[in-house]
Amino acid sequence: MKSAKNILQPENQPLKTAVLVLDESNTLSFAAAVDPMRAANRLAGRGAFDWDYVTATSEPAMLTSGLSVPGIPLARLQSCELLIVIAGFQLARHATPSLLAGLRRLAAGGTTIAGIDGGPWLMAEAGLLDGHPATTHWEDLDNFASRFPGVQCRNDRFTLSEGRMTSGGATPAIEMMLHIIGSRHGAGFASRVAGLFLYDGPGSTERPQSRLGSSKHSSLTARANALMEAALDDPKPLSEIAEELGTSTRSLQQQFRLRLNTTPQDHYLQLRLAEARRLVTDTDLPIMEVALATGFNSQSSFARAFRTAHDITARELRQSSLATAATSRLAASKPLFSQAPLSQGQNTLRQSGPLPRQSTGSY
Repeated sequence: MKSAKNILQPENQPLKTAVLVLDESNTLSFAAAVDPMRAANRLAGRGAFDWDYVTATSEPAMLTSGLSVPGIPLARLQSCELLIVIAGFQLARHATPSLLAGLRRLAAGGTTIAGIDGGPWLMAEAGLLDGHPATTHWEDLDNFASRFPGVQCRNDRFTLSEGRMTSGGATPAIEMMLHIIGSRHGAGFASRVAGLFLYDGPGSTERPQSRLGSSKHSSLTARANALMEAALDDPKPLSEIAEELGTSTRSLQQQFRLRLNTTPQDHYLQLRLAEARRLVTDTDLPIMEVALATGFNSQSSFARAFRTAHDITARELRQSSLATAATSRLAASKPLFSQAPLSQGQNTLRQSGPLPRQSTGSY
């Protein structure tokens, strides 16, 4: 097996890249990978990146938005320096022997493999992440860690290791691409690329994912948020969180007020209720199990908190979600227009399945 070339070092030659796009990938994930490369080429006035689109078969990939992306079949891709794997829904269907073999073949030839959104799942299925740090979307981290015990699962926005990169979603993918650009062409150039998108977020690989998506976190509140998210089923007392962070309860309160305009207690509650809403709509767990999984020992207290937060009861929301899914299934069985049937790639219904994200996505 050939060692992967270090693509994260100063280099003026174009980075030969292949973007593997699978059916039912999210459009934002696709753009997060491609647009930073396009912008870098524009600013450099030359080819900082040279990329091709690749698909699993000879058929174009259909994004969740209905956009079609034609490309060369993976089996015909001979080599590249960087392969970006973009996946979203139906991961079990995409993990075919031929696709996994193609990933292994390129990795064995020294290609750096990067996964975005559902991409890390396919990399792990191919055995390419064993012994490597890796991340995926926060919805799936626990299942990812259980399914792939040989992977060093992390709640980071994106991860880097020798020959491997993974991103938890679209926005961290922008950060990952900016990191590549900065490593090859300098931090100043990467900042100019970021400025084209009005992006001023942090690019640290160690910044954890956040379920509530706030960009206003300080280092202290971000670390507190990570501790809270790791203990949604058994909420930690604020004093214990502060002690683990090496600060006082008062300082923690002040930071949450200053940065997020809320209290740590309310932020913690909102994290738990956001997870409860996801479990109600995306799983078939009994409501009482949802309550226990989000730190409520009483179904009545859970019911009150859920209705206050979401203006609907958990049972009503589940019934509404089931009705919406049934309507969508009916619509998916009908032609999109009078001549053309709705492609399988446009059916993005959430369904439970043995493999997380089999038919669910990050967005």
